[in-house]
Amino acid sequence: MDRSKPICTKVERAAFIDRRLAELYPETPVPLDHTDAYTLLVAVLLSAQCTDKRVNLVTPHLWALADNPADMAKVPVAKIQAVIRPCGLSPQKAKAISGLSKLLIENHGGEVPQTYPELEALPGVGHKTASVVMAQAFGEPSVPVDTHIHRLAQRWKLTNGKNVEQTEKDLKRLFPREHWNALHLRIIFYGREHCTARGCDGTVCEICRTVVPNRKRGIKTKK
Repeated sequence: MDRSKPICTKVERAAFIDRRLAELYPETPVPLDHTDAYTLLVAVLLSAQCTDKRVNLVTPHLWALADNPADMAKVPVAKIQAVIRPCGLSPQKAKAISGLSKLLIENHGGEVPQTYPELEALPGVGHKTASVVMAQAFGEPSVPVDTHIHRLAQRWKLTNGKNVEQTEKDLKRLFPREHWNALHLRIIFYGREHCTARGCDGTVCEICRTVVPNRKRGIKTKK
Protein backbone atom coordinates (compact mmCIF):
# COMPACT_ATOMS: atom_id res chain seq x y z
CA MET A 1 0.00 0.00 0.00
CA ASP A 2 1.24 3.47 -0.92
CA ARG A 3 1.39 5.40 2.36
CA SER A 4 1.02 8.68 0.46
CA LYS A 5 -2.53 7.70 -0.46
CA PRO A 6 -5.34 8.21 2.08
CA ILE A 7 -6.44 5.14 4.01
CA CYS A 8 -10.21 5.27 3.74
CA THR A 9 -11.78 1.86 4.30
CA LYS A 10 -11.64 -0.64 7.15
CA VAL A 11 -9.91 -3.12 4.88
CA GLU A 12 -7.23 -0.56 3.99
CA ARG A 13 -6.78 0.43 7.62
CA ALA A 14 -6.46 -3.21 8.64
CA ALA A 15 -3.91 -3.93 5.92
CA PHE A 16 -1.74 -0.98 6.98
CA ILE A 17 -2.02 -1.86 10.67
CA ASP A 18 -1.18 -5.51 10.02
CA ARG A 19 1.94 -4.59 8.09
CA ARG A 20 3.08 -1.78 10.37
CA LEU A 21 2.73 -3.84 13.54
CA ALA A 22 4.72 -6.66 11.93
CA GLU A 23 7.47 -4.14 11.17
CA LEU A 24 7.47 -2.84 14.73
CA TYR A 25 7.21 -6.24 16.40
CA PRO A 26 8.68 -8.96 14.19
CA GLU A 27 9.00 -11.18 17.26
CA THR A 28 5.96 -11.91 19.44
CA PRO A 29 7.10 -13.47 22.72
CA VAL A 30 4.30 -14.49 25.09
CA PRO A 31 4.31 -11.90 27.91
CA LEU A 32 3.39 -14.41 30.62
CA ASP A 33 6.16 -16.74 31.75
CA HIS A 34 5.12 -20.39 31.52
CA THR A 35 6.49 -23.82 30.72
CA ASP A 36 3.43 -25.69 29.45
CA ALA A 37 -0.30 -25.37 28.81
CA TYR A 38 -1.17 -25.76 32.49
CA THR A 39 1.17 -23.05 33.77
CA LEU A 40 0.01 -20.77 30.95
CA LEU A 41 -3.64 -21.38 31.88
CA VAL A 42 -2.99 -20.49 35.51
CA ALA A 43 -0.90 -17.45 34.59
CA VAL A 44 -3.61 -16.11 32.28
CA LEU A 45 -6.20 -16.63 35.01
CA LEU A 46 -4.01 -14.67 37.42
CA SER A 47 -3.59 -11.83 34.89
CA ALA A 48 -7.24 -10.75 35.17
CA GLN A 49 -7.16 -7.16 36.47
CA CYS A 50 -3.43 -7.54 37.06
CA THR A 51 -0.32 -6.72 35.05
CA ASP A 52 1.68 -9.43 33.34
CA LYS A 53 4.77 -8.10 35.10
CA ARG A 54 3.27 -8.74 38.51
CA VAL A 55 2.01 -12.16 37.50
CA ASN A 56 5.53 -13.08 36.39
CA LEU A 57 6.84 -12.04 39.80
CA VAL A 58 4.25 -14.16 41.62
CA THR A 59 4.14 -17.37 39.57
CA PRO A 60 7.63 -18.65 40.48
CA HIS A 61 6.45 -18.76 44.12
CA LEU A 62 3.27 -20.55 43.07
CA TRP A 63 5.17 -23.08 40.96
CA ALA A 64 7.38 -23.75 43.98
CA LEU A 65 4.21 -25.03 45.66
CA ALA A 66 2.95 -26.91 42.61
CA ASP A 67 3.36 -26.60 38.85
CA ASN A 68 1.00 -29.33 37.68
CA PRO A 69 -2.67 -30.20 38.29
CA ALA A 70 -2.03 -33.27 40.45
CA ASP A 71 0.18 -31.42 42.92
CA MET A 72 -1.87 -28.20 42.87
CA ALA A 73 -5.04 -30.13 43.67
CA LYS A 74 -3.44 -31.14 46.97
CA VAL A 75 -2.48 -27.62 48.02
CA PRO A 76 -4.97 -25.97 50.42
CA VAL A 77 -6.84 -23.05 48.86
CA ALA A 78 -5.69 -20.78 51.68
CA LYS A 79 -2.07 -21.53 50.85
CA ILE A 80 -2.62 -20.76 47.15
CA GLN A 81 -4.38 -17.54 48.10
CA ALA A 82 -1.52 -16.41 50.33
CA VAL A 83 0.95 -16.76 47.47
CA ILE A 84 -1.15 -15.08 44.77
CA ARG A 85 -2.47 -12.22 46.93
CA PRO A 86 -0.36 -9.58 45.09
CA CYS A 87 -2.30 -10.36 41.89
CA GLY A 88 -5.60 -9.19 43.37
CA LEU A 89 -8.93 -11.03 43.57
CA SER A 90 -7.00 -13.74 45.38
CA PRO A 91 -9.96 -15.51 47.04
CA GLN A 92 -11.72 -16.10 43.71
CA LYS A 93 -8.53 -16.90 41.82
CA ALA A 94 -7.28 -19.35 44.46
CA LYS A 95 -10.59 -21.25 44.42
CA ALA A 96 -10.51 -21.31 40.62
CA ILE A 97 -6.92 -22.60 40.45
CA SER A 98 -7.69 -25.34 42.97
CA GLY A 99 -10.98 -26.21 41.31
CA LEU A 100 -9.71 -26.36 37.74
CA SER A 101 -6.71 -28.44 38.83
CA LYS A 102 -9.03 -31.02 40.38
CA LEU A 103 -11.26 -31.07 37.29
CA LEU A 104 -8.27 -31.55 35.01
CA ILE A 105 -7.37 -34.65 37.01
CA GLU A 106 -10.94 -35.94 37.23
CA ASN A 107 -12.13 -35.23 33.69
CA HIS A 108 -9.09 -34.74 31.44
CA GLY A 109 -6.38 -37.09 32.63
CA GLY A 110 -4.39 -34.21 34.07
CA GLU A 111 -4.10 -32.49 30.68
CA VAL A 112 -5.40 -29.07 29.65
CA PRO A 113 -8.21 -29.67 27.11
CA GLN A 114 -7.88 -28.29 23.61
CA THR A 115 -11.44 -27.16 22.91
CA TYR A 116 -13.25 -23.97 23.84
CA PRO A 117 -16.26 -25.66 25.50
CA GLU A 118 -14.03 -27.81 27.72
CA LEU A 119 -11.76 -24.91 28.66
CA GLU A 120 -14.65 -22.55 29.38
CA ALA A 121 -16.25 -25.19 31.61
CA LEU A 122 -13.29 -24.88 34.00
CA PRO A 123 -13.62 -22.56 37.04
CA GLY A 124 -12.40 -19.04 36.39
CA VAL A 125 -11.87 -19.62 32.66
CA GLY A 126 -13.82 -17.30 30.39
CA HIS A 127 -13.68 -16.93 26.64
CA LYS A 128 -10.68 -14.57 26.63
CA THR A 129 -8.62 -16.88 28.84
CA ALA A 130 -9.59 -19.87 26.73
CA SER A 131 -8.64 -17.95 23.57
CA VAL A 132 -5.18 -17.13 24.92
CA VAL A 133 -4.56 -20.78 25.83
CA MET A 134 -5.84 -22.02 22.48
CA ALA A 135 -3.61 -19.53 20.65
CA GLN A 136 -0.43 -19.65 22.67
CA ALA A 137 -0.40 -23.21 23.98
CA PHE A 138 -2.00 -25.06 21.07
CA GLY A 139 -1.43 -22.78 18.06
CA GLU A 140 -5.14 -22.45 17.26
CA PRO A 141 -5.76 -19.12 15.45
CA SER A 142 -7.52 -16.87 17.97
CA VAL A 143 -8.03 -13.19 18.72
CA PRO A 144 -8.30 -12.84 22.51
CA VAL A 145 -9.66 -9.34 23.13
CA ASP A 146 -8.24 -7.62 26.20
CA THR A 147 -8.60 -3.98 27.21
CA HIS A 148 -5.75 -2.86 24.92
CA ILE A 149 -7.19 -4.57 21.85
CA HIS A 150 -10.73 -3.38 22.59
CA ARG A 151 -9.46 0.21 22.96
CA LEU A 152 -7.23 0.27 19.90
CA ALA A 153 -9.74 -1.41 17.61
CA GLN A 154 -12.12 1.46 18.37
CA ARG A 155 -9.49 4.16 17.94
CA TRP A 156 -8.49 2.65 14.59
CA LYS A 157 -12.14 2.46 13.46
CA LEU A 158 -12.05 -1.30 13.01
CA THR A 159 -15.11 -1.85 15.22
CA ASN A 160 -17.88 0.14 16.87
CA GLY A 161 -16.75 -1.07 20.28
CA LYS A 162 -20.22 -2.28 21.22
CA ASN A 163 -18.67 -5.07 23.29
CA VAL A 164 -15.61 -7.33 23.29
CA GLU A 165 -17.52 -10.07 21.48
CA GLN A 166 -18.28 -7.73 18.59
CA THR A 167 -14.69 -6.47 18.54
CA GLU A 168 -13.43 -10.05 18.25
CA LYS A 169 -15.80 -10.79 15.35
CA ASP A 170 -14.85 -7.60 13.52
CA LEU A 171 -11.12 -8.20 13.85
CA LYS A 172 -11.45 -11.79 12.67
CA ARG A 173 -13.28 -10.58 9.58
CA LEU A 174 -10.63 -7.96 8.77
CA PHE A 175 -7.35 -9.80 9.33
CA PRO A 176 -6.03 -13.03 7.76
CA ARG A 177 -6.62 -16.03 9.99
CA GLU A 178 -2.96 -17.03 9.82
CA HIS A 179 -2.00 -13.65 11.33
CA TRP A 180 -4.36 -13.72 14.33
CA ASN A 181 -2.04 -15.19 16.95
CA ALA A 182 0.82 -12.80 16.28
CA LEU A 183 -1.55 -9.90 15.64
CA HIS A 184 -3.24 -9.96 19.02
CA LEU A 185 0.14 -9.85 20.78
CA ARG A 186 1.37 -7.06 18.51
CA ILE A 187 -1.69 -4.94 19.25
CA ILE A 188 -1.13 -5.49 22.98
CA PHE A 189 2.53 -4.49 22.70
CA TYR A 190 1.63 -1.36 20.72
CA GLY A 191 -1.16 -0.47 23.14
CA ARG A 192 1.23 -0.68 26.07
CA GLU A 193 4.04 1.27 24.43
CA HIS A 194 2.45 3.83 22.10
CA CYS A 195 -1.34 3.95 22.18
CA THR A 196 -1.88 3.86 25.93
CA ALA A 197 -5.15 4.64 27.66
CA ARG A 198 -3.89 8.03 28.84
CA GLY A 199 -1.06 8.76 26.44
CA CYS A 200 -3.15 8.67 23.27
CA ASP A 201 -6.77 9.59 22.66
CA GLY A 202 -6.91 8.54 19.04
CA THR A 203 -4.99 11.56 17.74
CA VAL A 204 -1.45 11.12 19.08
CA CYS A 205 0.30 7.86 18.16
CA GLU A 206 1.66 7.02 14.71
CA ILE A 207 -1.01 4.48 13.75
CA CYS A 208 -3.93 6.62 14.97
CA ARG A 209 -2.61 9.63 13.01
CA THR A 210 -2.10 7.49 9.92
CA VAL A 211 -5.37 5.55 9.78
CA VAL A 212 -7.63 8.39 10.97
CA PRO A 213 -5.70 11.49 9.83
CA ASN A 214 -8.68 13.85 9.84
CA ARG A 215 -9.75 13.21 13.42
CA LYS A 216 -9.85 16.63 15.10
CA ARG A 217 -10.56 15.66 18.67
CA GLY A 218 -9.90 12.76 20.95
CA ILE A 219 -12.39 9.95 21.27
CA LYS A 220 -13.73 8.24 24.35
CA THR A 221 -13.48 4.51 23.93
CA LYS A 222 -16.27 2.22 25.09
CA LYS A 223 -15.46 -0.28 27.82
